[in-house]
Amino acid sequence: MEELKRIFPMHLRKFLQEGLKAGQPEEIRMRIGCPLLMDTGTQEWFWDASSESLTEFMDKAYLVTATDLQELVAFMSNYSLYAFEEELRAGFLTIRGGHRIGIAGKTVCEQGSIRTIRQISFLNIRIASERKGCADEVMPLIRRGQTIYNTLILSTPGAGKTTLLRDCIRQLSQGAPGFPGLKIGVVDERSEIAACHLGQPQNDLGPRTDVMDCCPKSEGMMLLLRSMSPQIIGVDELGGQKDYEAVEYALHCGCRLIGTMHGESMEEMIQKPYLSKWLAQGFFERYLFLEKAADGTRKVSVYDERCRKL
Repeated sequence: MEELKRIFPMHLRKFLQEGLKAGQPEEIRMRIGCPLLMDTGTQEWFWDASSESLTEFMDKAYLVTATDLQELVAFMSNYSLYAFEEELRAGFLTIRGGHRIGIAGKTVCEQGSIRTIRQISFLNIRIASERKGCADEVMPLIRRGQTIYNTLILSTPGAGKTTLLRDCIRQLSQGAPGFPGLKIGVVDERSEIAACHLGQPQNDLGPRTDVMDCCPKSEGMMLLLRSMSPQIIGVDELGGQKDYEAVEYALHCGCRLIGTMHGESMEEMIQKPYLSKWLAQGFFERYLFLEKAADGTRKVSVYDERCRKL
């Protein structure tokens, strides 16, 4: 967490230290004129600056100032925000350690497209947290001989599907006794899988993994197929029509695929037009539905190509 401490204003660094004692924080929200907030996934904490302690009560919370945001933005960009125009256009910036900082404010548009974001007034600091081994229980169910079943990980937002995907990729790339490591190409459109900083993955994706960072999923899949000869493609948050077309192209090329998709339940997922088509054609052979309980624990249910629970 040293990387986070370095970008925080000095008078707020104790807030971060105390938050780490309270649990593993997932997000820190900073909005000018609003309470400084830390979310651990099961508890929200505010900062009582007078007693320098965490509090559950919003009326005692420290209110974020414009100067706080200006300092943090200057620290995270090393006083060269103009050098991160591409990242700003996408609405986030990844710092060393893999922590991803979402940015909102006034957008500057040019010919109908976002050129950059100015007057930054809102930050969402998503704290990187690798959970190596979280895919242990599902790995035997997605392996198929010396390769894998085409696999989709399904869940609601925030349930941990990207974390599960990341560990699956790491383990498949690393290999195991009786299972050789595989060449994997990852399309990381929003830098959430590898969390690249200056082109270098901050998360461990294994020794046989190549990453297309900040690249649209459909284009990235095509580029990887043409240039990196992956045995597996890993991709997060499939959604648009172009994504589905690229998935079908990759599968027809003989490449295996492991990806994620948003959904409230398996019943809802089956109703999605493209997923129902894939079910009918048997494109995917494993579906992992991930649920998050109120206490923060995760449960994974595994289904076969006909959506029968295993």
